[in-house]
This record gives sequence, structure tokens and C-alpha cells, in this order.
Amino acid sequence: MAMSTSRDQERDLKRAFTEAGVRAAAVDIGGPFVQSIAKAVENILVAAKREGVIAASHPHEGAVTGAAREALAQLMPRAAGFSVGGKVGVARCGEHLSVAVFLEIGLLHLDDVGLAVAHRAVPAD
Repeated sequence: MAMSTSRDQERDLKRAFTEAGVRAAAVDIGGPFVQSIAKAVENILVAAKREGVIAASHPHEGAVTGAAREALAQLMPRAAGFSVGGKVGVARCGEHLSVAVFLEIGLLHLDDVGLAVAHRAVPAD
């Protein structure tokens, strides 16, 4: 989901994941990295709840925000001080919840790519 290139591809991937028993959601993020972290985590949580990846419960919300923050923190050394743009994917299968972040990091045309993944265990439905 984090590397989908269009809304159509995102929708097709989500359909395939659903058929395989995996719930998934994706969120576009961007802006100055450090200043964007709080808003990105909030948007990731909202998307996960809206798309049915998690329930509206404290353990599920904590798992998503914790994994999102951890994945973004993995990119901090590379992205701090730069603008970023990319996508975050959230997926859940049973008790396993994963957050994947795919970012383009850069200044003008001097871009770098960052990828990070984090996992949390959540109570089963």
C-alpha cells in the first residue's frame, strides 16, 4: 500500500489484501519532516479507523500510533531538516499490525528515498 502509485492501484491492492484476510489502508504524507510528524501520525490513525483496519479502542489506537511513530523515527536521521513526500501503509492480519512508510526525501532535485517498517501486536477481534 505504501508504494502504490495511484488511487486505482491502491484500491486494487486493498481488494487483493481483503481477499487474503488482510485489512489495509494508505495515507499520503508530506511537508517539512519534523514539523509533519504529529499530523502524519494523526492522519495514519484516522485512516486505520476509517478503513476498518483497527477498532476504536485504546489498545488498537495505541498500537497504530506507536508503530507509526516508530517507523517515522527510523527515518529521522535521514529526513530531519528536509522536505518529504510519500505514503504510509497500515495493514493488519489477526493480531499482527504493521506500518510501512515510503518517503522521498530531498531538497530541490537532490532526492533520497526512505523506507521504514514497524510492527505491533493487537488484540484479535
